[in-house]
This record gives sequence, structure tokens and C-alpha cells, in this order.
Amino acid sequence: MQKYLQKAITNQLTRASLAHFGQQLKPPVRVAITGAAGQIGYSLIFRVASGEMLGPNQPVILHLIDLPFAMTALNGVVMEIQDCAFPLVQGIVATDNQQVGFKDVNYALLVGAKPRGPGMERGDLLKDNGKIFTETGKYINDHASRDIKVVVVGNPCNTNCLILANQIKDIPKENFTAMTRLDHNRAQHQLADKLGVHTSDIRKIAIFGNHSPTMVPYIDQMTAKNHKATVDQQWVTQTFIPTVQQRGAEIIKARKLSSAASAGNAAMNHITTWVNGTAEGDYTSMAIPSDGSYGVPKGLIFSFPVTVKNGKYSIVQGLPISPFYQGLLDKTIKELVDERIAVDHLLK
Repeated sequence: MQKYLQKAITNQLTRASLAHFGQQLKPPVRVAITGAAGQIGYSLIFRVASGEMLGPNQPVILHLIDLPFAMTALNGVVMEIQDCAFPLVQGIVATDNQQVGFKDVNYALLVGAKPRGPGMERGDLLKDNGKIFTETGKYINDHASRDIKVVVVGNPCNTNCLILANQIKDIPKENFTAMTRLDHNRAQHQLADKLGVHTSDIRKIAIFGNHSPTMVPYIDQMTAKNHKATVDQQWVTQTFIPTVQQRGAEIIKARKLSSAASAGNAAMNHITTWVNGTAEGDYTSMAIPSDGSYGVPKGLIFSFPVTVKNGKYSIVQGLPISPFYQGLLDKTIKELVDERIAVDHLLK
């Protein structure tokens, strides 16, 4: 195994030189990104470094983690970060050693995961990734900051997060989440396009369930420009829901590669909202440990509509669930229960 590469690179710009931001800088925080040399990592790192995720007065120390074979490429990414001279980047750690990579980390975006290969059954993928996230969970528990916020991006992200969180003994389980913000964003665009409004005008939509083709895009409470909005039910069932559920496959068909820029963007959106909160009168989608709401078995990592305030999320309660939506919910619940059964040996 290649000896890990670690670089602690002090940004040459002094704090005084950052005065042009017009705001007093906060103490730096450490942000870990796994799979950092990959496509999603590459699309994400530079935006985090620019301050887009955590704000223009929040310096960051980047912890870039990847496998030994990727370290040469990751070193190239480090050189590019240096060449950007980001004022907010106060240091960089590039490593294939998870103990080093997660040391004192405050935010972790877990992008790295084993992709599904030709002919691979979903159960095999779950087991292979289970080994990865079991190990990562132990390193996070032993070395990360006690207030770390984690979003799992690597698929199958819901159950990868379940496995990861099961290894955590000393950090609150609610700090471990999986990403369905990409599905939420996809739904938001489809609805805005249908209604002829801007994406920012669409509010009160959500994704329930698994980040998979069983996900449930929920729009019964949707507003557009702060007014209740409806769309044709036939379009919802025949076009909208299948488009959101299958969007990833369509992108692969078109690009011959999986979603990268949009996935990185959604991971960043997930953390930004978790830190800054949801807008008044709106909610977002996060896959979080179920507390039994909406009949979802406790402990499943399940996407719910949530509001966020002061860094804490809360499930939106009391949304009406029609028989149509209940049928879809039952399918995604069953899929996640089956996934939990498939990895039960990793949860003991």
C-alpha cells in the first residue's frame, strides 16, 4: 500500500489580507471530502474552497481523502487548489489514511463508494460498500470532532449511512444523514418548468424514502410564488415522478458517466441548509434516522421533509398522505427494510 500522502499547506494570505470580505472571519473549520480525486469531488472541492458552502467569512481547512491508487491525481487537485489562491483556504490535508483524514473534522461529505459494476446485484453492492462504511464509521467515531455533521453521498447512500451510523458510539446519531437533495433539486426544476416559473418560486415539495427509483417526490402542498399550485395528475404519474426517479439513469445514458456536477452541488446545498436553516414557510429533503413518523420503521435512514433551524433539523409533521402517495411510500419503505435485512450482519 502506498504510504499515505499528507500535506498541511498553510495559506500564504494573512488574515489581514482577507479584510476585503468586509466581515470578521470565524475560526477555521475542517471539511472532509472522500473520493476527493473523483468527478464529484472535483466538482465540489473548489466551490467549498471559495466559501460557497459555508459562507464568505468562514475559513476552511480541506481534508481530501481517497484511495492509495488515486493519490497522484489527488496531488494534482491540491496543486490546482493552491493555484486558485483561495483566500478562505487555511490549509489542505491530502491523504489515503482515514485516521489523518478525519482528525478533528467538523463536516464530512462522504462521496467515495464502490460503484455498481456490470451484472452486480444490489445485495452485493450493499455488502461491498458495507465494509467501506463500517471502517469509515469507526475512524469518524474515534477521530472526528464531536459535533461533526456528515452527509453520505456515495450510493446506496441511505443504507451506507445506516451502516456508518451503527459504528458511532460517541457522536449523536442525528449528525449522520444521507443525500436526497439532488432528487429534491431535480423535482424543483421539473415543476418550475411545468408551471413556467423560476425554480426559486417552487416551495413546499419533498422527497420521501430511498435515494433509488422507489423515491417518492411529494408535491401535494406545493406553492409557486407563494400561492398554492397544482399540476395535472396524469402528468405527475406518467411524466414527473418517473423523470425524477430515473433522472440519474438518463444522465448516464446521455453522458456515459454518472451525475457529477449536480451531485456535488446537491451535497453542498445539503450542508449549507443544515448550517443556515430553511427559509420561513418552506422545507427541504434530508435522509435522516427515522423516529417513526409517517409509519416509517424507527432507525431506517429515510428521506423526509424537514425544516432546519440553528443547525438542527425537524421532520415536518402532519402532511396529508393520499392513498396514491401511501402506495408509493409502502414500496420505498419495503425496499429500505429489505436493504437493512441484507446488511443485518454489519449492524450487530
